[in-house]
Amino acid sequence: MKRTIKLFFFSEAAIFALWFYSYTFFINFQIAFLASVLILLGSTYSYKRLVERRVDSEDRPDDTDLIDKIDDPFDLYSEEITSTSMDVEEVDLKTVVKEEKQRLKENKQTIKNTAKSAPALVSIFRVVPYLFLVLGFIGLNNNGLLSLVPFLVGLGFGVVVGLFMGRALFIKE
Repeated sequence: MKRTIKLFFFSEAAIFALWFYSYTFFINFQIAFLASVLILLGSTYSYKRLVERRVDSEDRPDDTDLIDKIDDPFDLYSEEITSTSMDVEEVDLKTVVKEEKQRLKENKQTIKNTAKSAPALVSIFRVVPYLFLVLGFIGLNNNGLLSLVPFLVGLGFGVVVGLFMGRALFIKE
């Protein structure tokens, strides 16, 4: 925690030194830096809470591996031998295709997954920093202070600092 606070204050001191170079450079860099750090911290915290809630809940996903689903979507290389795979009888191709389409439709859980992850997507910890970014950009533009180079450099610098801060604060190793 101490390292995180030191990192943030060191970054802010370095950014404050930009004021002596140019006020426009400083204000663009500062707004972009704060917005990107807050976005990363809010996103990390929101997803941490989402993962903790899913781990604590009784709702567990099935044990099928996502890579196996991608590599072998029709389970052709499965180690288990089923009685249907041993039958050599003729099967109507249209019915097999219809059955497979129906099975694939049943396996789609995008709406369910979206509903479960929606709290993390619309969390106040993510919405407010994005609002700060958009309003800061509009404010700089309306006042004639917007300069894209320091703004984009500030976003990049904020991503790096936010990554280290979020990792130190929210991710247990």
